[in-house]
Amino acid sequence: MSRGGPHRDGGPAGPGSAGPVTTGDGQRTRGWQDNLREYAQDVRGSVRDGERGPLLVIAGLIVIWIVFQGLDDKFLSPRNLSNLSVDIVGTGLVAVGIVFVLLIREIDLSVGSVSGLAGAAFAVLNVNHGVPEWLAVIVAVAVGTAVGAFHGVFHAWLGVPAFVVTLAGLLIWNGLTLYLLGASGTINIDEEGLVASLTSHHFGDDLAAYAVAALGTAGYALAARRRRSRHRTAGMPSRSEAEIWLRTGLLAVVAFAAASTLNRFQGLPLALLIFLVVLVVSDYVLRRTRYGRRVYALGGGVEAARRAGIGVERVRIAMFMVSGTLAAVGGLFVASGLTSASPTTARAAGSGMLLINAIAAAVIGGTSLFGGRGSPWSVLLGVVVIQSIASGMGLLGVQDAVQFMITGGVLLAAVAADALSRRAQARRGRP
Repeated sequence: MSRGGPHRDGGPAGPGSAGPVTTGDGQRTRGWQDNLREYAQDVRGSVRDGERGPLLVIAGLIVIWIVFQGLDDKFLSPRNLSNLSVDIVGTGLVAVGIVFVLLIREIDLSVGSVSGLAGAAFAVLNVNHGVPEWLAVIVAVAVGTAVGAFHGVFHAWLGVPAFVVTLAGLLIWNGLTLYLLGASGTINIDEEGLVASLTSHHFGDDLAAYAVAALGTAGYALAARRRRSRHRTAGMPSRSEAEIWLRTGLLAVVAFAAASTLNRFQGLPLALLIFLVVLVVSDYVLRRTRYGRRVYALGGGVEAARRAGIGVERVRIAMFMVSGTLAAVGGLFVASGLTSASPTTARAAGSGMLLINAIAAAVIGGTSLFGGRGSPWSVLLGVVVIQSIASGMGLLGVQDAVQFMITGGVLLAAVAADALSRRAQARRGRP
């Protein structure tokens, strides 16, 4: 008989015990305090090694919210936060397309012009020519896809640098947009129509927002546990049960708090729901499909991807098509929020803040400008940061010149952090 008592022969630990337990076969199991301590050490090590994660972006977002709430108590009101959740969608969708291109170490400077072209094409077809809304929407999105294919062919098959191709596209598609709108100027779309409802419709039933929060939390927990099981089976490092449940708990708090806030105003916005669905689908394609693995492989190195049998040209064309498609969809959401398409907004979209904000949202969220690292979910945090700054400065009546400088400074800081992260990892011999 063992002389060590119940803990040493594999019996249950006493009440309140959280430390390690030695089983009868001599194996040492880990207590929840050990798991949390190791998780905290991993977080500190990641920051020390220069790896940017969502924790740093979340910390920055909290600071932004505290500052603006202190300056104007309307900032964190249900009304303003609900409007914020709708305002992020147009830019966010464009930024998701940017992520696909950044992952293969390229850039698309035309997304603002493509979004403006899609909005103008829809307005001209529907209002001026009487084309049904659903058909005009399909044509507008198809225009974005075709433009993306055009850019991809010039870059992948003809060898023209993506920067040059998309910069030319920025001018070409912006000019085409102004040409389409030139004869009539501003075109007002139906405020009760399909496109207008994209940003105006809310699900008033409280159950809708809470159901999305519950579904998202449960989906994350299930995916995390399945990933842990696969990693353990393959003998790979995996997250502990404690970390998974800690992350799930934090996500549940945030998700249900957001649902409660939205329900205190008008309920769950349709635009936000569509954005979340796009993020889920995009993340699944990139992380759970063979094609997504090819994208990350191409971002890791062109020659290595080619030697692995990956059709580099096809992947590049496809990524620009995705970027053009999502830019067009984002443009429809922008037109929905304005309920119009005009030369002024087309110019602003083509060469102004939409392009800058989309790139900034992707980079701030954690997508690397150097390729191979990032995910669609990074856009969510990034675009919330960008739009929170814009919303807060709008409430305070800050002039546009200052907003441009602040947004540019945030983008520069994110890119600098990305570069420093790469250098820190290179010094430690990590790719």
